[in-house]
Amino acid sequence: MVATYLTQSPILRVSADALRTLHRTPSNRQANAVRGLLPRRAVLGLGAGTFFWGQPTTMSFTTRGSSFLATARPSSPIDKVLKDVEWPEQFPFREEDFQRFDESSDSLFYEAPRFVTHIDDQAIAALTKYYSRVLPPSNTPGVSILDMCSSWVSHYPKGYKQDRIVGMGMNEEELKRNPVLTEYIVQDLNLNPKLPFEDNSFDAITNVVSVDYLTKPLDVFKEMSRILKPGGQAIMSFSNRCFWTKAISIWTSTGDTDHVMIVGAYFHYAGGFEPPQAVDISPNPGRSDPMYVVYSRKVSSA
Repeated sequence: MVATYLTQSPILRVSADALRTLHRTPSNRQANAVRGLLPRRAVLGLGAGTFFWGQPTTMSFTTRGSSFLATARPSSPIDKVLKDVEWPEQFPFREEDFQRFDESSDSLFYEAPRFVTHIDDQAIAALTKYYSRVLPPSNTPGVSILDMCSSWVSHYPKGYKQDRIVGMGMNEEELKRNPVLTEYIVQDLNLNPKLPFEDNSFDAITNVVSVDYLTKPLDVFKEMSRILKPGGQAIMSFSNRCFWTKAISIWTSTGDTDHVMIVGAYFHYAGGFEPPQAVDISPNPGRSDPMYVVYSRKVSSA
């Protein structure tokens, strides 16, 4: 059963207003494709597809062209959200967009270990399969990976190993249980977004269903750019499930397609990354948890 945690609290209305100003309504063909393929979610009384694509807007994110290219799997609108985006000059989000319904200490919220998974088995399998294609092969000499916002499981392929796999998370008991990690660090990125690593240290950074909890995402993504090796990749994966009281308001008040654009904006405005891309790896749309990836690589040195 697909679980979606949303709120209709008036506190979150500012996020819907903010995102509505960031997009130009696409062609009817695109809008119909999105409405037909994306799960509809209740957002302030509207379906996500209707809210995001159906409202007339005034400025900002503009996509050239309206055609959908053929892919190996049935085409998903998610795959095209970040194609040829014309980004605003300035970071378009406001401070209130990163507020949460529950602003109490995150350390208290994550104090008790949760040895559970936050997406269903089919979504996990899809993510693991994706990792098997894009991560450096197991036991590649000199490879270092950072699993950001990690826990007791990283969803890497079975038996996956590297010389260095660092887990960074909020609960030490969970991190101790994670068999893929060679080391771990307990750190609250919402209090301290500075990553305690040297420049150009990692070949890859992964983050599973946690990017929606970052209250200082631009600072974190700038740090990610700093610590990645030139050409290193950052992979942000997410579903439509979350602890909604701790997710940022612009996330809980918007839908899946909006989330792709939000994460893409983090990459773009952090600087140092190639244009971000999105891929829909949902294993059984409508029958299991959806799964989306937004990824980029650190620009290579000249």
